[in-house]
Amino acid sequence: MKTRRAIFPGSFDPLTNGHLDIIKRSSPLFDEIIIAVLNNPDKNPMFSVEERCEMIADILPAIGGNGCKLVVDSFSGLTADFALEKNAGAIVRGIRAVSDYEYELRMALMNRRLQPDIETVFLMAAEEYSYVSSALMKQVFTLGGRVEGLVPESIERKMREKLGT
Repeated sequence: MKTRRAIFPGSFDPLTNGHLDIIKRSSPLFDEIIIAVLNNPDKNPMFSVEERCEMIADILPAIGGNGCKLVVDSFSGLTADFALEKNAGAIVRGIRAVSDYEYELRMALMNRRLQPDIETVFLMAAEEYSYVSSALMKQVFTLGGRVEGLVPESIERKMREKLGT
């Protein structure tokens, strides 16, 4: 039987509870999900790719996988090419709002054009995380705001260490 493998790509800078929610909710759909950390230095990341991969790998055992194997990897370049390289049949994406849908739809259609055999699976964000993004978490945190309950505790600790607070 063929393994149902998906990738869940993103910058994950930092990983949020919204990301974890998408991982948990998509895990019953697949045998394996690769949490694919994008190496995009243009985004001015708070954490290196290696740090992000390590932090995610540390958290995954606590969330379980509902029988789904959860793996962390990193990539540069096109998501569709990475999915093909990893023999993934699907790309998992979370949708928070209509603006996300418009962007994600364009990306899904381009990915389908590049790799027609790879499907994109959209999951709606849980209501309590519908406004949470990595960029917003970084902005609020660096300005002294509270992010508890929006990022895992271990990630918040790493954010404090990174900023020396």
